[in-house]
Order: sequence, then structure tokens, then C-alpha cells
Amino acid sequence: MLIPLLSLLALAQATPPASSPAPLPSDVAAQDWRPIPDDELLVMTLTGNRIVVIRLAARFAPQHVANVRTLAKAGWWDASSVYRVQENWVAQWGDATEKKKLAPGVVETPAAEYEIGAFTVAQRLSKPDSHSTASGFSADGWPIATDGKAAWLTHCYGMVGVARGPAPDTGSGSELFTPIGQSARRLDRNYTVVGRIIEGMKYLSALPRSDAAMGVYATEAERSGIVSIRLASDMPATERPKFEYRSTDNARFAAYIKLRENPAPPTIGSGGVELCEVPLATRSVPAK
Repeated sequence: MLIPLLSLLALAQATPPASSPAPLPSDVAAQDWRPIPDDELLVMTLTGNRIVVIRLAARFAPQHVANVRTLAKAGWWDASSVYRVQENWVAQWGDATEKKKLAPGVVETPAAEYEIGAFTVAQRLSKPDSHSTASGFSADGWPIATDGKAAWLTHCYGMVGVARGPAPDTGSGSELFTPIGQSARRLDRNYTVVGRIIEGMKYLSALPRSDAAMGVYATEAERSGIVSIRLASDMPATERPKFEYRSTDNARFAAYIKLRENPAPPTIGSGGVELCEVPLATRSVPAK
């Protein structure tokens, strides 16, 4: 089963969800916005024409992302569903039966990609947190933490992880989840992060919670249907969504972090901020 490990960790969570992010400052320079490649955009269409766009973390989890791309190209998720929604924990999607045969070319058990190559960040936060000795943001806008020995992507709200069974199973990427409440940092280094939801998170975070065990819907009728999941690069050019991310390797983003760490009075700050409390901006680019 791909669910129990997530559920056991969920029982230990008691932290309330982070507050809503503050609006981004208006002084973001044009050069701070950089394009996201089409093959790093995964477009999930739910029933009712609800669109969720995921930015893939291809350079951090190449084997799992390769599986995700293969599954998307094969239309493997078509007619599947969001079958688990657990209050203040995760929404999970894929084949609810866990019996569907994987698409040709998918590696069933890739090597573990719970950690990344190095703690290479453009901006570092002032204080450590309870999950790491240091944390910060890559130049291309990903949250990274370290214990001084290893580094990893963090399970903030909206990040996309790979569900799995007991070790040494790493999960193929066919069953994915996203934290919908607290940051779920207890999952760091235990599950592979393959991306981040950059549009349509509201369609997953607002789904009805299941009262059944582990948040798995008790009946098929409760599930939210998935019409399709496709790479933007495989969609007709006229239909491809275009997105840009806000880079962090500049003085403007550094100033924004300082503002989050030391908010202006009368707000009381602590001189620090948790990694998941700093918004990482993306924006949709109109078709030309």
C-alpha cells in the first residue's frame, strides 16, 4: 500500500496551517522573471474543467520526473482520480485501486531521490528551524534545507511528492500527493519531491475531506475525477500554458526575505522566518 507511511506521520502532526502569504512587493524587476520550460509543466485537468498546473523539479529528481513524463505521455492518469483528501495533511491522486499496470518504460522502483546534490542556494534564511540547520532558496525558486551533511527539497504547502509503500520502495511517481494544510516537513528526506503546484491549488485544497481511515474516500462517487494529465510540451502550441518563475538571485528577493523576517511595526517579528512561509512566485504569461 502507498498510504500507511504518510498516515502514520500525519498522526504526529499538530501544527496549524501557516498564515496566508503576504502580497508580493510591487518592485519585482522584469529581469527577475524567467520562463519555465514546457516540458517542466504538468497540466492536470479535473472534471468540471478545473486546471491544476505543476512545475516539475526535473533537476532534483530526474528519475522520478522521467517516470512522471512517461506516464503523462502514455495518458496513464486519464480517468483516474483524486481519491484521498485528509484534513490538514494531503490530497493524493492516481489509481485508487493500485492495480493498474504501469506504462511501458516506467521504472517501478527508481533509486531514492529523497536528497539532492548539494545545499546550493542563492538566498539563505537567517535562522535554522526544527527540521534543518540551514535553509534557503535556489536561484530558480525551490525551497532547500540541509543538516550540514545532506540537502533536500522541502514539503511545503503545494509541493508534490511521490507516494510509496514501505522501504525500499521509493514509489514510481504514479501516485502523487500534495500537502494541503501544514507544511508537512516531517516528510522531508522520506519521500521524493517531484514538483510544486503553481496554479489551481485551490481545486485540491478545497476538496471535501474524507472521514474514512487515512482520508481515503469510502466510495467511488466521492472521488474527484481526473480527465487527463499532460506535459505542456505535448499539448498543441495554441493550448500550451506559459509560466515564469521569480528568480531569487537578486537584491530584491533578498530584501523581501528580510521584510518577512523583520516585518514593519506594528507587526511583531521574531527576526526569522520558516522556509515554507516565504512565497515563491510564479505567473502565467499570456499567449502571443
